[in-house]
Amino acid sequence: MEKKQQNNQQRGAESLDELDKALKSRERKEKSRPLGIAAIAALAIVVLVGGIWLLATRDGDEADLTAEEESTTPDAPDVEPLALERSEKLPQTVTCTYEKRDAENGASDAGIPDTDEVSARGHVNVTLETSQGEIGMELDREVAPCTVNAIEHLTNAGYYDDTVCHRLTTSGIHVLQCGDPTGQGSGGPGFQFANEYPTDEFGDEAASTQVVYPRGSIAMANAGAGTNGSQFFLNYKDSPLQANYTYFGQINDEGLKTLDAIAQAGTEDGSGDGTPSEEVRIKKAVVQES
Repeated sequence: MEKKQQNNQQRGAESLDELDKALKSRERKEKSRPLGIAAIAALAIVVLVGGIWLLATRDGDEADLTAEEESTTPDAPDVEPLALERSEKLPQTVTCTYEKRDAENGASDAGIPDTDEVSARGHVNVTLETSQGEIGMELDREVAPCTVNAIEHLTNAGYYDDTVCHRLTTSGIHVLQCGDPTGQGSGGPGFQFANEYPTDEFGDEAASTQVVYPRGSIAMANAGAGTNGSQFFLNYKDSPLQANYTYFGQINDEGLKTLDAIAQAGTEDGSGDGTPSEEVRIKKAVVQES
């Protein structure tokens, strides 16, 4: 396990080095390119590296994402915003599957969520009471019932209490990543589960389809399809990514103000991807009674 963690950390470092080189190269080229060409080059870089950021610090054999798998060509079409609803409604209830596994890197085992007759209707409101202010979230059962069921289970179990949001990305994509009790990006609960919307609608084309996860959206971080656990990311600006991340809710206006302030403060080392300069600690996560 220690060797896997070291290899994973090395992959993460290599990915971030690639990002830094790509961004510096783009900055130099933009000075001599027309605006339209520079914008296309920026999109290509985002597609190349964007997915790596959300995966590189996850533990396990499956977290082996390569640049080749994420690459695209400069003449890629415009990236469309993600529709925030399914093309067809799910049944009123669904059956969810959560694969049991050891809690990762010392994170506590929160048990397995209920699996039968999980509601695919309505919303669940969760408030993250953080050291930087409240972040209210409205979770959508109709797009991702099994994901919302898992987040509600973990919240009620106190899994997110006294944990830090370990990663802030301010370049290319614009996210705050939370949900790892270890604070290192490699922890998770004692289960994992499959991707839902939009991955299940795109099917085999999900990995090659880019969409914009809009400002205010919430999605699951993962180490590849089917490896969702407890980590999620909050989009404080539009973020273009592959359709490989389960969208499951929206951040309220107060929460967006909190996120804007966190993003404005930047990262600890001043880079475009790293630990927030001001600690974002989830003091308590609460499911609000409707």
